[in-house]
Amino acid sequence: MTNIINLGGEKMLKDLKYLKVNLPEDILKLKCNGNFAGAQKLIDRRLEKQIPTAMRKRLEIEKEILRTIKGEYTYTFQQALQKMQDNIENFSREELTELQDDGQADWILVDGQVYFNDSFFGTLIKTRSDLEVRLINKQENGEERDDFLNENIRKTRENKESSYFIHMKTTLKLKDEALRKGGKIRVHMPLPINCQQSNIKIIKTVPEAKYIADENYPSRTAYFETSLEESREFSVEYSYESHLKYNDLDASKVSKDQPDFDTQELEPHIMFTPYIAELAKEIVGDETNPLINARKIYDYITENVKYSFMRAYSTITNIPEYCALNLKGDCGVQALLFITLCRYAGIPARWQSGLAVTPYHIGPHDWVQFYVAPYGWLYADPSFGGGALRKGNKEKWNFYFGNLDPFRMVANSEFQHEFDPPKKFWRHDPYDNQVGECEYENKEVRRKEFKAEYELIEMKRL
Repeated sequence: MTNIINLGGEKMLKDLKYLKVNLPEDILKLKCNGNFAGAQKLIDRRLEKQIPTAMRKRLEIEKEILRTIKGEYTYTFQQALQKMQDNIENFSREELTELQDDGQADWILVDGQVYFNDSFFGTLIKTRSDLEVRLINKQENGEERDDFLNENIRKTRENKESSYFIHMKTTLKLKDEALRKGGKIRVHMPLPINCQQSNIKIIKTVPEAKYIADENYPSRTAYFETSLEESREFSVEYSYESHLKYNDLDASKVSKDQPDFDTQELEPHIMFTPYIAELAKEIVGDETNPLINARKIYDYITENVKYSFMRAYSTITNIPEYCALNLKGDCGVQALLFITLCRYAGIPARWQSGLAVTPYHIGPHDWVQFYVAPYGWLYADPSFGGGALRKGNKEKWNFYFGNLDPFRMVANSEFQHEFDPPKKFWRHDPYDNQVGECEYENKEVRRKEFKAEYELIEMKRL
């Protein structure tokens, strides 16, 4: 019997379109109640029967989702309450219940009991200033990073451009529980692509990479294949230049004729569902200028969607609709909603992702490009823009519509794109790649079995 995690990488990505197929009612009931073992049992029973191909593919994918989702929710209600009370002054049970009921603390049922997402605390501290000020142990609030980005915005507007040289090293290390001495391991690590980045140099890989994808490849990686004799680290060291011009946009200068590339659906997420269609029409109204409409979409997301750390994207059946329905999501979730709404409105939009890189912080990040003639490809970063708006920084909010800072390492220019060479087993993120992926010859390596680290070696203005 075919099992989704044993499918070749390319076929696996093609089969993801079947996420748009609804689950049978009895399986859905068990899943919603957190009876994952029961749902798995019913899936296996159905897979033994003659069923339509679309349903078979959907159930095979659901088996992988069930394997993943439970591990994303690790706090019982009592444990979550204890976490909050240990860190927040005078935090009460009633407060946690209110945060749960208001959808601000992400939870699911596991065997009928409430479990909170393992990042629920980080989300609340990031998005609730009233909780942040009550922290028992005060945390750094990122003021230096904000000042750094704000200064770049000022200079970019003043100089009409911003260019930097960036030299980095990224490392992937298997945790002890994932080590299989003597096993043959395959590792894919993200690399910078040719876009607003240029003069890209791969300085060193340890161990020596077996293959380096072309710098124009939409999801570029360094591919390692080696026998694992002991605890091993895999690293890539690279440098590149990031060049961005400032776009001073004027809706009156928008061309009458606009292109229609990158306006299509991409199953299973960038889909013009009934709700997405109604939402897009409500946001856009009777306006026909694509620049004004893109700004309307940006404003809607940044004003209404609350930032939230997310469970694994592979466990969500429709990411943009999740964002639209729940009005919460991280950078990638917000980016996908922007792309989907723009495409429905006939505005070309596409994905970019990789790392946000400053001297104060390096971490995975997603944003978008959208196309308006005669300006060409423009940028939007809804999560950075929304964060700025929440802090009352409208200059920064406006900047991240149409413009971008140069402090990025762009590794992906398309959403849901295969590696070169492709993975054999299920990817922990089948849609994007920012931290890397690895697998043995006969077994996948789960995300929690390895860690990624980033080092900024040099950054200088050009």
